Amino acid sequence: MTAADSFTVDPATVEAYQRDGVVVVRGAFSAEDVELARRAVDANLADLSPKAKRASAEDDGAFIEDFCSWQRIPEIERFVHESPAAGIAAQLMGSQTVRLYHDHMLTKEPGTRQRTPWHQDQPYYNVEGTQNTSMWFPVDPVDRESTLEFVAGSHTGEWYMPRTFQDAQAKWFPEGTLSDLPDIEGEPDRWPVVGWALEPGDAVFFNMLTLHAAGGSTRRRRVISIRMLGDDMVHAPRQWTTSPPFDGLVDELPAGVPMDHPLFPVLWPRTAG
Repeated sequence: MTAADSFTVDPATVEAYQRDGVVVVRGAFSAEDVELARRAVDANLADLSPKAKRASAEDDGAFIEDFCSWQRIPEIERFVHESPAAGIAAQLMGSQTVRLYHDHMLTKEPGTRQRTPWHQDQPYYNVEGTQNTSMWFPVDPVDRESTLEFVAGSHTGEWYMPRTFQDAQAKWFPEGTLSDLPDIEGEPDRWPVVGWALEPGDAVFFNMLTLHAAGGSTRRRRVISIRMLGDDMVHAPRQWTTSPPFDGLVDELPAGVPMDHPLFPVLWPRTAG
């Protein structure tokens, strides 16, 4: 997979990522990368971890998520380390190093009607900093109606209250400590929404504070997402269970230090062997 070490992101795409907090990258991933990602997702679906959950109501489909499986599923570990993802992330973030934060499998089965609501990812996490990115990599075609949508530029604004997807409960930050979401659909001039139809091999990279949402899906939509950390990201222990949880990490990493821990291996620059 030589593209992992040779793909160069053009300056306009880097500028767009810094400005908008999200870009689509096409043409960087090979057919072999896509097949490895597909096997990774299918292996995860066949062997869900205790962290897995159903993130949709009991409708005609199902939205299944799982987290942090790279250490137990070889296909995920290979994709994380061997695909172009980390090299692209380094260029978009302007970071000398890239660490894995976690892998995240997201599958919407056909007929999943429930929409994934608007949210930011970083408030659910135990990290702080600005140099970060999530790669959203579908292994099935995704039409515009079912893809991730983003509010361009929202990564430079405030943090909004993270809530559970199904019943909107504040299980992370205490109620009232962060603002609730604005009316994004009701004020389209203020909150510009972008999104792309995607084919296998396309990838979307977005900052962990960029507001995003997604529609339901009439056909199967399997995705592997790789969350990555750049130079300025540090540990931010919480008094509540983060999503995903990292049990016991607070006893090993103090607040404010880099995520230098075996759970978060360096993906970039690549090391020999």
